[in-house]
Amino acid sequence: MGSHVNLAYDYPVLGAFWTIMWIFLWVMWIFLLFRVIVDIFRDDSLSGWAKTGWLVFTIVLPFLGVFVYVVARGRGMGKREQDHVKARMDETDRYIRETVGATGPASEADQLAKLSQIRARGDISDEEFRRAKEKVLHS
Repeated sequence: MGSHVNLAYDYPVLGAFWTIMWIFLWVMWIFLLFRVIVDIFRDDSLSGWAKTGWLVFTIVLPFLGVFVYVVARGRGMGKREQDHVKARMDETDRYIRETVGATGPASEADQLAKLSQIRARGDISDEEFRRAKEKVLHS
């Protein structure tokens, strides 16, 4: 009966702390590696050969490559991320404006035409139409 059962209290608290810390550092390293690779491809100021060189350096010697990249080009990483987010927001805003079709508020004639359509369908009464029409004409 030489079997040994490992119980939870056989694993010291300091050992659990170090294990959690190493897992955390490993996950952070993976995030940093992918962040650097994305930044290499996103940077328009780098030529194709420069991107290839950084990518090969990062893949062949990952720890050294990432750390050298962060030291050499890390200052611009945040700016490039902000520019990318701003471009995405501008693209989304442009799409919304195109989808809506109007860039400004509807004219009085458009509002009155819509009110007439609503009254013709019977969704509002003549009295409600009159009040809405007055509101449009006086605003």
